[in-house]
Amino acid sequence: MGKGGGSQRTITQTTAPSAFAEPFLQYGMQEAKDLYQSARPQYYPKSTVVGFSPETQMALSGYRSAAAAGSPMIPAVQQAVMQNLTGTNPLFKQALQPTIQQAMQGAQSTGRYGSGYAQKAVAEAVAPLMYQAQQAAIQQAPAARQFGFADLQTMAEVGAAREAQEQAELAADIERFQFEEARPAQKLADYLTMVQGGSGALGGRTMTPQYRNPALGFLSGGMAGAQAGSMMSGGGAVDPMYAILGGLLGGFA
Repeated sequence: MGKGGGSQRTITQTTAPSAFAEPFLQYGMQEAKDLYQSARPQYYPKSTVVGFSPETQMALSGYRSAAAAGSPMIPAVQQAVMQNLTGTNPLFKQALQPTIQQAMQGAQSTGRYGSGYAQKAVAEAVAPLMYQAQQAAIQQAPAARQFGFADLQTMAEVGAAREAQEQAELAADIERFQFEEARPAQKLADYLTMVQGGSGALGGRTMTPQYRNPALGFLSGGMAGAQAGSMMSGGGAVDPMYAILGGLLGGFA
């Protein structure tokens, strides 16, 4: 009991699906149960990684064999650049012969063939060509050095391709493992969602406390009864019976 003679009542409201929907909901719940108890969902049973084609595998094997054997071009190119840099390339000497002969002919035409003048003329004619060859060799030296790593770079590319394949296979295995680990919890969550109709409520009940104060009801009812009595009596004195009747009605409101 509350103060002033008040009391508290609880009104319980129950919600349930319509009668025509119950068979469908029961069917859905049974299907949800069957799905939960089944082995589904399952991970794709085969490999999810595309392997190397025969052509790619053959190419990778060929690259690896060639890189392991080494290319004979690499030391040959590096040696030629070194000879040009030091001026010891025998082919370069032959390439200078036209320039040397032209310088010697000039000395011979002046009657100085075999003299110091002739040697100086040959040196002056050859020097620019020797300088150009040396400068070209200096510029080519970094590329020649980098060219020496070509076999190793090829080997590294083959290894990287195979490592990428192994990484893809490992990622597929991890994904399969994570799927199997998460499947029980996911199945349970899906089952509960289906059972609850997707958003939670095939049925339920709510309890809402409702408070009534009989004393206040009597007071307001008495006032209403008095007003009604006044109206019915034409604005004169209020009949006590109207006030009592209003109070009784207000107590049950």
